[in-house]
Amino acid sequence: MLTVPEMGLQGLYISSSPERSPVPSPPGSPRTQESCGIAPLTPSQSPKPEVRAPQRASFSVVVAIDFGTTSSGYAFSFATDPEAIHMMRKWEGGDPGVAHQKTPTCLLLTPEGIFHSFGYTARDYYHDLDPEEARDWLYFEKFKMKIHSATDLTLKTQLEAVNGKKMLALEVFAHALRFFKEHALQAGLVSREDAEKLLIALEPEAASVYCRKLRLHQLMDLSSRTAGGGRLGERRSIDSSFRHAREQLRRSRHSRTFLVESGVGELWSEMQEGDRYMVADCGGGTVDLTVHQLEQPHGTLKELYKASGGPYGAVGVDLAFEQLLCRIFGEDFIAKFKRQRPAAWVDLTIAFEARKRTAGPHRAGALNISLPFSFIDFYRKQRGHNVETALRRSSVNFVKWSSQGMLRMSCEAMNELFQPTVSGIIQHIEMLLAKPEVQGVKLLFLVGGFAESAVLQHAVQEALGNRGLRVVVPHDVGLTILKGAVLFGQAPGVVRVRRSPLTYGVGVLNRFVPGHHPPEKLLVRDGRRWCTDVFERFVAAEQSVALGEEVRRSYCPARPGQRRVLINLYCCAAEDARFITDPGVRKCGALSLELEPEGSPENTGTSPSRREIRAAMQFGDTEIKVTAVDVSTNRSVRAAIDFLSN
Repeated sequence: MLTVPEMGLQGLYISSSPERSPVPSPPGSPRTQESCGIAPLTPSQSPKPEVRAPQRASFSVVVAIDFGTTSSGYAFSFATDPEAIHMMRKWEGGDPGVAHQKTPTCLLLTPEGIFHSFGYTARDYYHDLDPEEARDWLYFEKFKMKIHSATDLTLKTQLEAVNGKKMLALEVFAHALRFFKEHALQAGLVSREDAEKLLIALEPEAASVYCRKLRLHQLMDLSSRTAGGGRLGERRSIDSSFRHAREQLRRSRHSRTFLVESGVGELWSEMQEGDRYMVADCGGGTVDLTVHQLEQPHGTLKELYKASGGPYGAVGVDLAFEQLLCRIFGEDFIAKFKRQRPAAWVDLTIAFEARKRTAGPHRAGALNISLPFSFIDFYRKQRGHNVETALRRSSVNFVKWSSQGMLRMSCEAMNELFQPTVSGIIQHIEMLLAKPEVQGVKLLFLVGGFAESAVLQHAVQEALGNRGLRVVVPHDVGLTILKGAVLFGQAPGVVRVRRSPLTYGVGVLNRFVPGHHPPEKLLVRDGRRWCTDVFERFVAAEQSVALGEEVRRSYCPARPGQRRVLINLYCCAAEDARFITDPGVRKCGALSLELEPEGSPENTGTSPSRREIRAAMQFGDTEIKVTAVDVSTNRSVRAAIDFLSN
């Protein structure tokens, strides 16, 4: 999506209704203009488009970049062989025993702010820097998560490096994406002229697109801990297995027995008509859930409930470990150590990450975590005694000091670090399963990097398995989203219907109705009584919106010679908000319409006061899209929605 700098001009909303004024009312003192007498179209309440096969993109190659909280990577496929998904080459460096088809989301900049390296190279180089020198370098890790909780993202939002120095978030992300551009594409990601070539794939959707194509032998059913139904070499994909299962149910009174013998029954015989399933994308920073229903005859997907999620990713376990260190060594010491020995702190987190991957619900032995010498030495100098003394004096009795100079943590203690995050994931899944819109879901795909954890897999199966929900995990669980994004790029129309996550609209003036409108909203102008700040809805939260479905509105310039129409957009979680000043309603962006000069040949003879710009907005895609046409000339108008400029 392209953004346009704000110019400070106001636009005019067009309406012929005697109850509605044409002006979108900005916060503060709204301004009114005379209506141009053109009625806007209202948004449709429920999508009823024809179900069509998803159109394949007309590209020779599709490249997907998975920009994750803890790790990132890319994959690609060629149009000549779309199902052959090629992964990025193995990365240099890395940790022993870990597949390197992804690299840590770590960015290293020089003290001058110049790009140095990304991924394992950045991590290892920063590790080898002299401690004093490292304090001047800018090392960013897991920075994607740091903007997750930000409610006021703008172009000026900053991110903090490990050493405490700050940089514009836009620059940090640009450095990282530029690295992938050069590493994977050797060309520009996208230009303003070819903006449609850059697609945003929602992570749980990408996982869903991939999972529905998996063969049964590529899945692990956690209830049996065996490859899901693949023991007889079954090679049907999930969507074809659904169709096959239903056909057998219709044809045979003993269909359940037949399906089990054919290798399909354990997962699919209990699927109800409509084929509903849930995908839980458990990543480094968040968990994201979506519920889809397979549609026939083309295998498109329909979202049954708006995508939801929360901050329950693997970094939650890392934070629990940091809190444990604070209990043992003191919060003030840990903060000072991170600030003055940032490279050594990174070393410590790497050591913990390696042990975290080996944690499991049935592990018997303790785990040793190496403390960097810099940590041990720094603690002795700051506190006057050694770390072993700190452990003896602390109230933490499940962490000991080993004779090898390591923290020795019991397996129970390690599993406890997982519990707050794992519990959050399970509670979120249970809340979604309780929604009436998703009743009938019998299958849960557990995907994402955190889904590799045996602790998480065991906890989810224990909590949900007895509810009749099958929990399955793809064998390449950590690459599910990346591969799914490639498939999504080949056929972006595969998700035909989505649910709007929020209510979107603009502020308008309506005719004031005594007893219905609050007195404080009364605005009298030119003898007319208006109710200001009325929230006019384009699309409601939870409303089903089909791909390609449009919400149309007409606008005209507020004054002759105006080159730009700018209209504030508002959003909220509630469906019934009345005013843009209601609690929970916030400005989320601005719709910008760029106009041709009135003196241009295309607009000759057009009355400025009657000039109509017709905008069409789409809320059913992975991003809100807008197009516009000058009705008098039938020429396209440059239109964009800016969600960052304040």
